[in-house]
Amino acid sequence: MNKIKDTNSETSILTAARRIFQRKGMAATRMQEIADEAGINKAMLHYYYRSKQLLFEAVFKKAFSMLVPQLNEIMSADISLFEKIRNFSHNHISFIIKHPYLPNFIIQELNRNPDFVKDLINENNFPNISSFQKQVNNLVSEGIIRPIKAEQLFMNIVALNIFPFIAAPLLKGAMNIDDKAYKKLMEDRKTEVADFIINAIKI
Repeated sequence: MNKIKDTNSETSILTAARRIFQRKGMAATRMQEIADEAGINKAMLHYYYRSKQLLFEAVFKKAFSMLVPQLNEIMSADISLFEKIRNFSHNHISFIIKHPYLPNFIIQELNRNPDFVKDLINENNFPNISSFQKQVNNLVSEGIIRPIKAEQLFMNIVALNIFPFIAAPLLKGAMNIDDKAYKKLMEDRKTEVADFIINAIKI
């Protein structure tokens, strides 16, 4: 019973933390707010997670562990390259809309704590694009798509998916639009990115 209770408590903490981090961001969030959201006292929260940074990393890893299998399944699926690009962008952007803290956290940790990113890379569920690479290379060789390295194509897709979330305040200011209009643009990007990429490589 204790193990079940402990697991439930930790799940409640991670769920509460995710909600607060999404609303306020990591910097503005206080541990007391997370404890209140989870319905526990601050001492209990610190028993599970000694610091806000460790809690944020746990929330990130949980979300990342849900995203990667989805993307790996798409990249290794027996479907056309164009369909793969559409599915990847749609799922990737949909996930980031639900977890908007992910891109900025990765950038932050790459600069501040590279060992955390190394740990992610060493885990078995890190993205694998080997099937995608073979498919792209074959289509280039057959003259079906324009010459492009699979690695460059993958980076182009990921960059176009992620950058608008990282630069949201800057882009909203440049376009003079509010949050509601920007969210609509992000919904549109689920298909816009794929259309742009496919039009750029198809012959």
